[in-house]
Amino acid sequence: MSSSGVTFAHPPDVVFSYLADPRNRPEWQSSLRAVEMLDDGEPRVGMRWRDLTGAGVKPLLHITELTPYRVWSETGTWRGITAELVLRFTAVGAGTRVVAEVEVTGSGPWAPVATLVGRLAPAALRHDLARAADVLAARA
Repeated sequence: MSSSGVTFAHPPDVVFSYLADPRNRPEWQSSLRAVEMLDDGEPRVGMRWRDLTGAGVKPLLHITELTPYRVWSETGTWRGITAELVLRFTAVGAGTRVVAEVEVTGSGPWAPVATLVGRLAPAALRHDLARAADVLAARA
């Protein structure tokens, strides 16, 4: 599992609430055009949605762990690729350090694609989390 992290200028409750809600993702995740929610309500374990990416890929995702202000994770699948993302939240002074851990696996002809995506994922996550920090800073 690869990891990368970003420090936010907001407390864990604010950062967690923002990042844990899939409906906010198009604001900060650069690869997304939209999110299609398959379940209504507040974020919870099992909540499902589809990411609608600029590349036309539409993975199915669901929340696998939600421990308020500490840990949030998801699993996404598309064809022969599975991606697991874990976000860990730690209070740092008045702010929050978010460390993202990602693992991408693939089967059959999708294995080489998964390997490439897995190598690119940490830098993309760092960029997207920095963008999320900027979005929250602009709202303050």
